Amino acid sequence: MKKPEDLRSARWFAPDDLRSMGHRSRARQMGLDGNDWEGKPIIAVINTWSDLSPCHHHLRDRAEFVKKGVYQAGGMPVEMPVQSFSEQFLKPTSMLYRNFGAMEVEEVLRSHPIDGAVLLGGCDKSTPALVMGAISMGLPFVFMPAGAMLRGNYAGQKLGSGTDVWKYWDERRAGTIGKEEWDGVEGGIARSYGTCMTMGTASTMMSIAEGFGLCLPGASSIPAPDAGHKRMAAACGRRAVEMVWEDLTPEKIVTWEATRNAVRVAMATGCSTNAVIHLLAMARRAGIPLTLDEFDAIGREVPVLANLRPSGDTYLMEDFFYAGGLPALMAELGDKLELGAMTVTGKTVGENIAGAKNFNDDVIRPLSNPVYHEGSLAVLKGNLAPDGAVIKPAACNPDFWQHRGPALVADSYAELKEIINDEDHPMTPDTVLVLRNAGPQGGPGMPEWGMLPMPKALLKQGIRDMVRMSDARMSGTSYGACVLHIAPEAYVGGPLALLRTGDMVVLDIPGRKLEMEVSDEELAERRKAWQAPAPRYERGYGQMFSQHIEQADKGCDFDYLRTDFGAPVPEPEIN
Repeated sequence: MKKPEDLRSARWFAPDDLRSMGHRSRARQMGLDGNDWEGKPIIAVINTWSDLSPCHHHLRDRAEFVKKGVYQAGGMPVEMPVQSFSEQFLKPTSMLYRNFGAMEVEEVLRSHPIDGAVLLGGCDKSTPALVMGAISMGLPFVFMPAGAMLRGNYAGQKLGSGTDVWKYWDERRAGTIGKEEWDGVEGGIARSYGTCMTMGTASTMMSIAEGFGLCLPGASSIPAPDAGHKRMAAACGRRAVEMVWEDLTPEKIVTWEATRNAVRVAMATGCSTNAVIHLLAMARRAGIPLTLDEFDAIGREVPVLANLRPSGDTYLMEDFFYAGGLPALMAELGDKLELGAMTVTGKTVGENIAGAKNFNDDVIRPLSNPVYHEGSLAVLKGNLAPDGAVIKPAACNPDFWQHRGPALVADSYAELKEIINDEDHPMTPDTVLVLRNAGPQGGPGMPEWGMLPMPKALLKQGIRDMVRMSDARMSGTSYGACVLHIAPEAYVGGPLALLRTGDMVVLDIPGRKLEMEVSDEELAERRKAWQAPAPRYERGYGQMFSQHIEQADKGCDFDYLRTDFGAPVPEPEIN
């Protein structure tokens, strides 16, 4: 157990010298005095709230409940704002700024008199950014998920954010619904603050954080407007203070065992494909060399148990909460988890879920009756993706699990839109629609363009799915036969850059293959003719991003933020 004199913040406030006198006097300037900080852990409340973040619009209020919990446990809370990651409004893509946010979190914690932290976030990139930065800093922390919004509703039908938008948009483009119905969906699909209520990227990443042991049990499943969410916020504040005294730091929690648990939880929830990139990055910040092969191996062992859209047919996150939430799902997984892994509670996973109950075995399926017999994701490799690509078999028509068809290639999103909006564009249901130059550098930032819209030429024939592939990502609320994250990306000269319209593409999910039927000799000739495109950026953050971003199979982190890159960052001098 730590003593008051061992607190990191004591370096700022305790010494009887000129510099510490300055720190104390400036704290008094804000109405504080020694009773606030003397012998007490200072807990940073890292907040991603903003007026342009509907998913986090309640976090200004939740920060007050976290502070209440910190005070109750005898600590001193300080709220620190960081990058907001508004998925809807941040362009060209919030993924461009995930690493920026992670760096900000790390440096905010390092440069201030902070002993521990509660991280407030949940919208897609906020969870990995907050966790990556806090892991790299190494202070005790608890992640407090923002929570999902309430179920959507239109004309008596449940609506799932994202998933139903794509479905209704295809029907609108096909002419089967009109503007009145479209406006009704718009008004009913987002009924409260909070993240997407499907098992999209937000709910996936909040569940993964709990699977890692970085949340209090059940925190990831509470709907954002539920009163229990406020109580959980206060509990996080109390626990953060206790963790400081216990010196329960991230390296004691984010272990190989915890990482494998996080992957297993992801697979069992029917997770977003984005989970791959973020989990790789989060694990590697802790020095754990997670790979795509590890993902695929676990995916073959752990079935989808959460019957939630888009992998499931009916249910949403509110239903998942009522059924028992993530603790109930983890209890169903049982011995498939590393039950001895440590968590932020100071107890093991096994201890945390010992009393968890499943109140609806259609929402949270038992192992004997899964939604899908394997995990949510499959990793593909071949001459189109030598470093890997990802697909979500549970969310696409089984007819496409083995497919062969001619490529139809778009070099940009603008070119893709011309293809999909042309009602007479020559193609068949066997066509493989391809978008390239949309990866980490090519996007730039690897935007969520990977669920390529269905072409009107096929929609008017009543066709609602086809094989689509890209080096981009797609929203976790998306569905369909979409191959994503092809690595290396086309923009840096990956084999996808050499594919031509008309080349035959072979997709084999059971065999985990993604191939183009082009000879090695022909590919070598095409390689000689390929020319690297001009850089997307020539200055600023974008230029730095382009120079240092790693490929999708490595987690798209910056190369210089790896644990093996140079000496550890020293603590700041207090002088």
